[in-house]
Amino acid sequence: MIRRAWAALCLLLFALPAAAAPPARTGSWVFDGAPSYPGVTMMRVERDGAGVRGEITTRWYGPIAMQNPRLRGDTLTFDTRNLNDNAHPTRRWTARFTPRGVRLTGDMWYAHVVQDGRRGTPAEVAARTFRPAPPLPALGSLPDDGLARTPPMGWSSWNRFAEKIDDATVRAMADAMVSSGLRDAGYVYVNIDDGWQGTRGSDGELRPNAKFPDMKALADYVHARGLKLGIYSSPGPKTCAGYEGSYGHVEQDARTFARWGVDFLKYDLCSGEWFYADADSVKRTYYQMGAALRATGRPIVYSLCQYGRFDVADWGRSVGGHLWRTTGDITDDYKTMSDIGFVRNPQFPHAGPGGWNDPDMLEVGNGGMSADEYRTHFTLWAIQAAPLLMGHDLRLTGASDAAILENGGAIAIDQDSLGVQGRRETSVDGIETWRKPLAGGDVAIAIFNRTTADRDADVPPGLAAQGGRIIDVWRGRALAADETRLRVPAHGTVLLRVVAPGTTDQEGAKR
Repeated sequence: MIRRAWAALCLLLFALPAAAAPPARTGSWVFDGAPSYPGVTMMRVERDGAGVRGEITTRWYGPIAMQNPRLRGDTLTFDTRNLNDNAHPTRRWTARFTPRGVRLTGDMWYAHVVQDGRRGTPAEVAARTFRPAPPLPALGSLPDDGLARTPPMGWSSWNRFAEKIDDATVRAMADAMVSSGLRDAGYVYVNIDDGWQGTRGSDGELRPNAKFPDMKALADYVHARGLKLGIYSSPGPKTCAGYEGSYGHVEQDARTFARWGVDFLKYDLCSGEWFYADADSVKRTYYQMGAALRATGRPIVYSLCQYGRFDVADWGRSVGGHLWRTTGDITDDYKTMSDIGFVRNPQFPHAGPGGWNDPDMLEVGNGGMSADEYRTHFTLWAIQAAPLLMGHDLRLTGASDAAILENGGAIAIDQDSLGVQGRRETSVDGIETWRKPLAGGDVAIAIFNRTTADRDADVPPGLAAQGGRIIDVWRGRALAADETRLRVPAHGTVLLRVVAPGTTDQEGAKR
């Protein structure tokens, strides 16, 4: 009896399913089909005494170290450094292990991440291991190279086309700049912003994507029309739209751009802000590209785009920059434009020939503001000696927009050879008066109405005594001697040029 019972028990135990093996909690996991941002491709966890340590690897920021990792059963929690979110300098992540893999959940800046991973093979781990760039060079100082004696003028693709730009559209914009008269008004740069980049070959050289089959041929096309070609990159692994940056290939990319015939480079911090997060490293990474551009021997205007961080106007010239962004991205609305033009950009000093404060591209022609607001936009940029880079579809420029963009008097104030950035003189009850000294003794005066109702404003006293005439630039006429009050539209402007006696105006007439 006992023998039979024991045999039955043995048979029963043998028939029970084997207990599932506990999930692995250390090692390397890989993630397939990761979302573009931040693009987690791998996670590593290893024992560290009684605890664990590890990192997640991303396409945008490379390896991100786990902070405060805690493993409890099948769940690992950890924090990571965050960015662009002052309320959350770190963010919490969770990795839940199962016999089949791991589910990773967390946040980085604006993105919420949920990714399922699996055990990685040695080959997969090797392929996804991030390769850091060589150390940055020591900070140097580059001499003035004679470029950008006045603020650059032209067109940029981003505001209207974003990453959907292509070769055919760039050619069409070049043709439109010629046929519309914009080139003859002074707009000469045709700048391709983000979205042109493809992949690197085994030689490390960056190729354009399929939308740009031959960048050298495109440059030749633009040059043949009396224009110049601009391009875009980033010191980080990824550009702001997620394309290939210049990280680890700075000097090589500078040589490539020069060989193509590029005349302008916008260098946007983007994912580089993870690696270069303090003043020293930001200055050095921009110096690295500035020196690389100079080494090519080709004259290339260098646009620093790092959003005004670390008092860029104080050092932008010394790293080779000819213009430097003072703000985040502009959008096509009066509030954002006025915040940038009235508040942000005026905080920055040191503008002048060879180096300009850049409040971002023009939105004139994109349709988000009224004609009066667009005149205010253009006047703010002109009185502050800002670069004038259009951002709309040039083929669709309406008559009102063309009258703003091609106004010779306003352009002349922006392009004045003295290169002084105009400043606010008075601000009373929503009416602001700005002054900009001009070459030859002329003075530009802008009166802005920042209220939502039309207002009368006094012409600043004593202007008539300074010169022979006062020109109303937008209306294209001289003020009468008794015109001391002017009507300024809501959100609008009056732009005046006070003519110094004894000088010659743009048309060659004696003043």
